[in-house]
Amino acid sequence: MKHKHGKSIFSGDRNSPAMISKALILCMLCGVSFYLGGIYSSSQNNDENDTSVEDRLAIPGPVRVPVSFPECSIDFQDYTPCTDPQRWKKFGLYRLTFLERHCPPAFEKLGCLVPPPDGYKLPIRWPKSRDECWYRNVPFDWINKQKSSQHWLRKQGEKFLFPGGGTMFRNGVSQYVNLMQELIPEMKDGTVRTAIDTGCGVASWGGDLLDHGILTVSLAPRDNHEAQVQFALERGIPAMLGVISTQRLPFPSNSFDLAHCSRCLIPWTEFGGIYLLEIHRILRPGGFWALSGPPVNYEQRWRGWNTTIEEQRVDYEKLELLLTSLCFDLYSKRDDIAVWRKSSDAACYKRISSPESYPPRCDDDMDPDAAWYVPLRYCAVHPNSKYKKLGLEMIPKWPVRLHSPPERLSEVRGGSDGGFRIDDAMWMTRVERYRKLLPEIGTNQIRNVMDMNTLYGGFAAALIEYPLWVMNVVSSYASNSLPVVFDRGLIGTYHDWCEAFSTYPRTYDLLHLDGLFTAESHRCEMKHVMLEMDRILRPNGYALIRESSYFADAITTLATGMRWSCREEDTGEDGDSKEKIIICRKKLWQVSNRSSR
Repeated sequence: MKHKHGKSIFSGDRNSPAMISKALILCMLCGVSFYLGGIYSSSQNNDENDTSVEDRLAIPGPVRVPVSFPECSIDFQDYTPCTDPQRWKKFGLYRLTFLERHCPPAFEKLGCLVPPPDGYKLPIRWPKSRDECWYRNVPFDWINKQKSSQHWLRKQGEKFLFPGGGTMFRNGVSQYVNLMQELIPEMKDGTVRTAIDTGCGVASWGGDLLDHGILTVSLAPRDNHEAQVQFALERGIPAMLGVISTQRLPFPSNSFDLAHCSRCLIPWTEFGGIYLLEIHRILRPGGFWALSGPPVNYEQRWRGWNTTIEEQRVDYEKLELLLTSLCFDLYSKRDDIAVWRKSSDAACYKRISSPESYPPRCDDDMDPDAAWYVPLRYCAVHPNSKYKKLGLEMIPKWPVRLHSPPERLSEVRGGSDGGFRIDDAMWMTRVERYRKLLPEIGTNQIRNVMDMNTLYGGFAAALIEYPLWVMNVVSSYASNSLPVVFDRGLIGTYHDWCEAFSTYPRTYDLLHLDGLFTAESHRCEMKHVMLEMDRILRPNGYALIRESSYFADAITTLATGMRWSCREEDTGEDGDSKEKIIICRKKLWQVSNRSSR
């Protein structure tokens, strides 16, 4: 190679050290150029071969790429991914295992929008919704035909009416609750605040308790009763899918003040009493367990139970023996209702801790609060002696307990009384900002609310004066703060947002997120989380997303592809430019894809 003046560029000996060094540098530059060219070429080929825009949006970036999600077929209108009847045959019948959560693997997850039923209408608003809902929104006839004689519900024209009956309260749920309050006076004075109803029917019991200041999680599986939980949520009553089978319920220990079973058909004394052991785990010391139906009042009722009086007598005696072994005392009994109270007396638990006792005490290394896909064990969880204010007699009464720092704050990483009060005040300020941005908060347009990743339930506490309720969700991978939520007198559940939530489609009016994608994007694909939000959000419902600016474009792009309308707002907090508030609204659309699954 020659210079423009005819002189060689490389002057000197070709074998000189300088010559060798220059040659090596040239070779290295060529190699690097070849390597980078290969990467660029490979990237171009991958982009050409991979036409899935959604997959490229799995990792948020600065570039917006339009995306559109197709409709699922009409057969998916009531799709519950982790409790799908289409998959029941894959799982065992033993102890109704098939009714538990069995989520589809990643390659089976839907990438489409779950449609509403034909003729779907915007839900009737609270409080009118407690007594009626649109038939086309929950178009199930079997439960109507089977349970109308028990006054669960009644179809009339275009609506289902809920007269407030039940299998054990044919004279109305209000009369039943009044009797229960006579048996449990603590239901009247704010002592009892949180309850769980196992086998809830259409949640009339939980709905009536709302008038008495008691917040109930109504629990039922997806079974032949067809959409009990969907009816409950359509009415505006807290509920979720669940069954006591082989795994712990997704709640921490010592949480509920009252547990209830009204002919829920759970075989309490079978399988070594393992189902009652789970009620014992989640019930607070001093809490109540109310049972109506078999075998209570068997002397009068046995003829209608397809059994013999002797069988029922034996079953009742076994139940009494089991309850005694778990430090339950018979508190009161009248007609068809019997109430037992879980002891707060440390001496009782010490007495039943001997090696000869059954059920045995759970090992100290077994976390009593671990409840996400944790198997039930044949052992009893005893209250932790270090907590002096865990019992129902010691915890402040409602509503004082809402803003009182709970004792179990010490178990939360970084938890303290001061931090709790700061969090409480922060959410009061934030909710004021939210209400300015979304005036529908506090009106009858928003009834069923979910805080998808709460810490202490501060968002729910700040909304307590409004006619709504909040399901507080704590990530199964986050610091365990759910006991604090329950100690405040609020309700919630553990969950992993890489999976579908235990509810039916179209069951929430407002979903609130606070940094969820920042916390979980390393585990959960944003596309599937957003599609799950679309599944459970009602048409015309809202998503209130507080998130890092880094994720804002990806969120709005995916939301637009789900037919949501969104806008971005500033947080309104001084010096906070790293976060945005994204307010989205889901549109009502009618299905056009009528193909079958």
